[in-house]
Amino acid sequence: MDRKSLGQTARRAGNRLRRPLTKGVRRRTAPGTPPGVILADPAATPSSITLMGFTADQYEERKNATPDDIAEMRTVHRVVWIDVTGLGDVDLIRKLGAMFDIHPLVLEDIVNVHQRAKTEDYDDKLYMVVRMVHERDHLDSEQISIILGEGYVITFQEHAGDCFDPVRARVRREGTRMRTSGADYLAYALIDAVIDSYFPVLEAMGDRIEALEDDVVRRPDPQVVETLHALRHDLLAMRRAVWPHREMINTALRQESRLIAPTTGIYLRDCYDHAVQLMDIVETYREIASGLLDVYLSSLSNRMNEIMKVLTIIATIFIPLSFVAGVYGMNFDPAASPWNMPELRWPYGYPVVLGAMGAGALAMLVYFWRRGWIGRSR
Repeated sequence: MDRKSLGQTARRAGNRLRRPLTKGVRRRTAPGTPPGVILADPAATPSSITLMGFTADQYEERKNATPDDIAEMRTVHRVVWIDVTGLGDVDLIRKLGAMFDIHPLVLEDIVNVHQRAKTEDYDDKLYMVVRMVHERDHLDSEQISIILGEGYVITFQEHAGDCFDPVRARVRREGTRMRTSGADYLAYALIDAVIDSYFPVLEAMGDRIEALEDDVVRRPDPQVVETLHALRHDLLAMRRAVWPHREMINTALRQESRLIAPTTGIYLRDCYDHAVQLMDIVETYREIASGLLDVYLSSLSNRMNEIMKVLTIIATIFIPLSFVAGVYGMNFDPAASPWNMPELRWPYGYPVVLGAMGAGALAMLVYFWRRGWIGRSR
């Protein structure tokens, strides 16, 4: 990252530091509201349904589908993926809840997008929440709700645009494990795609940290500190998003639900390892970022010490020169007394004094150099 990019990052960081930290965690239901009440966010995007149904040798995809299309597709295909994008249509969400007998508390959690990553077992279905990270003008995470049932997977996304394109490509391609496996493997693939999407973001953060390490030592100015604070804020947001995923996957494994086959559990354990690896990377970066602040303070102190050393050396050199100049500037008359500076009438008195002063300054510079105070380490 060059200095121009660092400057842009610092300006974005200033906006981020001024942004309210409570954004995205405010409940829309008033305190004391009965559980299961669904209130849509007025700023939520309109809802649309994309269907993908498949068997080992058949595949079908429909966009802008309706609940009637879902019922029809379930009679034809062994596994159906119902992808709902946008949470603005509460009536559509209620219809899906009635069609699949989804608990009202689950519907409430789907609409209230401040949930942590978690897994809840409802006997005939599993409700899982994951958070997909985005890095646009600032780091943010989006809630994705996944409902796993017998022969179907329902996903609810806040906005269009996700990390599921590789999963869709595997569904469309015949002969893949996705086409021959059940709905549990599809749910695993979606969770794995979300977990893997964190790695590129962390790699970008690693590049930012590497650039900051150089600037903290070479150019310890307030702009670097602002960028460093923005990075620490992003790492904290990343930690909040990543940390619950480990428990979410672990809960899905401990439940031993009949909806998750033992063969799929093996893949979930691998996904759990990826979540643990993400946590290790995030914690390492947080420690490095905290250490960079200490390095910045040390670099700033060292820089100030270097400036003070130069000024002290200059002042030390000019102290004896000022003394000599001050003595010979008193202009006592040598004719009045033999003690009154007879050098004032010497024909070479002026160059001799200047030469003595220059020789004294040079001698002090050589002494400082030999002591290692200037020019080289002691």
